[in-house]
Amino acid sequence: MKIAFAGKGGSGKTTLAALFTRYLAAQRAPVVAIDADINQHLGAALGVAESRLARLPALGAHLTEIKEILRGDNPRIPSAEAMVKTTPPGRGSRLLTVTGQNPVHARFGADARGATLMVTGPYSEEDLGVSCYHSKVGAAEMYLNHLVDGPGEYVVTDMTAGADSFSSGLFTRFDVTFLVAEPTLRGVGVYRQYADYARDHDVEIRVIGNKVRDGQDVDFLREHVGDALAAWLTHSGFVRSMEKGRHPELAELEEDNVKTLGRMRDMVDAHPKDWAKFTRQSAEFHLRYARARAGAADLAAQLDPDFLMGPAALGGESA
Repeated sequence: MKIAFAGKGGSGKTTLAALFTRYLAAQRAPVVAIDADINQHLGAALGVAESRLARLPALGAHLTEIKEILRGDNPRIPSAEAMVKTTPPGRGSRLLTVTGQNPVHARFGADARGATLMVTGPYSEEDLGVSCYHSKVGAAEMYLNHLVDGPGEYVVTDMTAGADSFSSGLFTRFDVTFLVAEPTLRGVGVYRQYADYARDHDVEIRVIGNKVRDGQDVDFLREHVGDALAAWLTHSGFVRSMEKGRHPELAELEEDNVKTLGRMRDMVDAHPKDWAKFTRQSAEFHLRYARARAGAADLAAQLDPDFLMGPAALGGESA
């Protein structure tokens, strides 16, 4: 399953994304963690040394190389230059898997507490005043578009704060979006904004309360987000240590918070996988992108109408 962590800045979404990644990896589940936030902190939250992170090649700095990998011998994509961030896979495209031989993981991934960590990368001096961060996040979108994740496999993505994710179709690439919300008006306000933008796109949003102190905090969240409230984490000394750059063993996490992580995994596992919707939304946002740019007809021609993304496509079968 593909899982996003979203929320306002400072809500704890990066910390929870790291915690959930560690929980899955500790249960020996195959898991990929992607840092797609403009503030690149997921690696540090997973306990990866700064020196190792500095050596990790950023997805956003190698777009042409990634395009060359993913386009494969798809006849609808004549060159890497013709491929854009929304270009969906078709027959002949190089599809990726979470386990096994994955050239993107081999080139851009690093082990992080049993997970494969990849980063979109920070702003560089050359980017300032020239490009927006979403050009880098486009690398993550391309990766997710071409990834066939199987049962019991997980991709956890730390998203940009607030509603920035809606500048592209990236927000539709996930089976479940965990929106992290503190029990404050600002915290639940981001949920309402996110849910409003996503309303017409069949996005599964579950609110995870964070920094919850007591029943009044839970009641506040329920009052403002209703049935979207799925679980919550209480104030945690373990998490506080993570935020200070320390990395205790997961066995030290408070029992009620361990149970919350277990409920989150159960929710994800229970959610049905819908490859038809995934394929349809890929086409929809690619056509939106095409209509907004010159050469729209060429971009629209990249769509393969007889292709259905999913496990069958790994064997070269069409829809």
